[in-house]
Amino acid sequence: MKWIKRIFLLILSLVALILVIGLFAPRKFKIERSIQVSLPKDSVYHYLKFLKNQDQFSVWARQDPKMKKTYTGQDGIVGFVSAWESKDKKVGTGSMELMKLTPGERIDMHIRFKVPFENEDDAYFETSSINAENTRVIWGFEGNSPYPWNAMTYLLNMDEMIGKDLDGGLKKLKSVLEK
Repeated sequence: MKWIKRIFLLILSLVALILVIGLFAPRKFKIERSIQVSLPKDSVYHYLKFLKNQDQFSVWARQDPKMKKTYTGQDGIVGFVSAWESKDKKVGTGSMELMKLTPGERIDMHIRFKVPFENEDDAYFETSSINAENTRVIWGFEGNSPYPWNAMTYLLNMDEMIGKDLDGGLKKLKSVLEK
């Protein structure tokens, strides 16, 4: 009977610790990665504003070639929605909507995850000229981690987890665009 009481107290202590950590952990996150592409800024921006092109370079889009994809609206225009459904847990189910285009500068998207968990985040691409023939591309994610789940930011390094996928996607983007 004592061991049941100890296990119960251990679990209760862990829950209390997570709740306390959650009080101090950040609730917002921002993850960015960048790369230089050897093309003029307008060419890179024009390619990125079409969400269907992400199938060519996004690590997540290439993770499951059998995923079901659906599209609503006209690609490259605000309001276009790209939705996916995958049995792969790393890909899951969700949608991405083109929210705002700042011509030649920035593409803002809103992502709605349904499976393996429900969440909403924002993603963006920024393009800036390094010179006439080279462009810096930034791929970023911003989101919220509600209390007490924000305590997990100390246990799971979101920047490292998502950052490696952004790096992989940007490297693939560079190879696709520089062909």
